[in-house]
Parts: sequence; C-alpha cells; structure tokens
Amino acid sequence: MRLKGSIELFQYWDRLRSGRPAPTRTEIEPADIKSLLADTFILEKDARGEAVFRLAGTRLCATFGRELKGFTFSSLWLQKDERVVARLAHGAFLAKSVVVISFDGVSRNGRSNSFELLLLPLDGGVQHPRSLGAITPVERPYWLGADPVVECRITSLRVVDPEREPLFLANRPAVPVPSLSPSLEAADTAIRPGARGRRIRHLLVLDGGREGR
Repeated sequence: MRLKGSIELFQYWDRLRSGRPAPTRTEIEPADIKSLLADTFILEKDARGEAVFRLAGTRLCATFGRELKGFTFSSLWLQKDERVVARLAHGAFLAKSVVVISFDGVSRNGRSNSFELLLLPLDGGVQHPRSLGAITPVERPYWLGADPVVECRITSLRVVDPEREPLFLANRPAVPVPSLSPSLEAADTAIRPGARGRRIRHLLVLDGGREGR
C-alpha cells in the first residue's frame, strides 16, 4: 500500500475494528472519511453469490463513466482477470482478508493510468457479507473522468494478514501476476524466494512484520 488515500482508509478501518476481524457496516461514519468518499465503494454479495457494488463514490463513477451501483465487481476487469478478482472479493467476504491490487486502467480511447485498489472486510453477518474499498489513481491526468476507463488489468496483488502487518509497510514486495494469470495458483509462483505464508481457503496470506520474527 503506497497511496495516501489507501493508507488513510486502512488506518480508519483498523481503528474501528479494535482487534476484531472486521468492523460492522454500521460503524462506518461517512463524515469521518469525507475526504475519501468520492473514491470509495461498498461491495455486497447478491442472490447469485457474486460481489456487486452497493454504493460507489461520485469520482469513482466518473472514472468508469457510469453509475456502478448494481454492477458486478468483476465486470471492471480484463476477462482473464475476472476469476482472480471474484476470488479476492469472496476472500474479503468470508475469510476477512485485506486485499491490495495495483492495476492499469485503460480508457475508451486507449489511454492508460495506474491505480491502487484496497479492499477491506466488513462484518455484516452470515446473511449480509460486505466489504469497504477504495480505488485511488496514482496520478490524475487531465482526461480522467472525461474518457471513461473501460478495462482494468492487474499488475500486482497482495493478500495480507493485518494482525502481522498492521502498518502495511510499503517496503514489503507485492505479488506480481505473471502474464495476467487468471488464477491465484499461478500468482503464488511469483512470490519472492523465502517468503512465508499460509493458506486461508483458496487465498495465500503473506506474513508481515519485521524480518527475522
């Protein structure tokens, strides 16, 4: 996690949860994160079991040139990345995983910009799993918001245990996705040698904290 918006939202979420796996949806106070709202969103699981946008900020909707509410989260992504994204969203719902994705957004006219996506679990109970997220551009070029982003391409991802890496240190390497692989199994092979991790269902959680622990 490298961008200010992502870090601020993570720190807010971490304070709210107070040692729990996740805070509840009702604990989120929009006034507390008003400077971040335009780039934030909430996902929920629909009747088909897919992650869909329940809410999305105005600047985020402008970036993609449409109202995102009701659209599936995976619909933003390159077709061969959809499976990875769907798994990550369900990891946030079910395993309370914290996810960071770096991606390139390609506009309708072929322009490209880099973004960082943060996905944080919320406790909505078994019947109403939800997650809070933000999409922050690395830069804000003049065309962003006027030339809609129509396709997102993953460049790296991280699934991190916040108990072991509470500050989300920027010097910890991300997990590259070789050739935009559609499966997390392929991404596993790109982890730096010697990295330690553990499985939570289909996800790999990287150990954080100081070296040598």
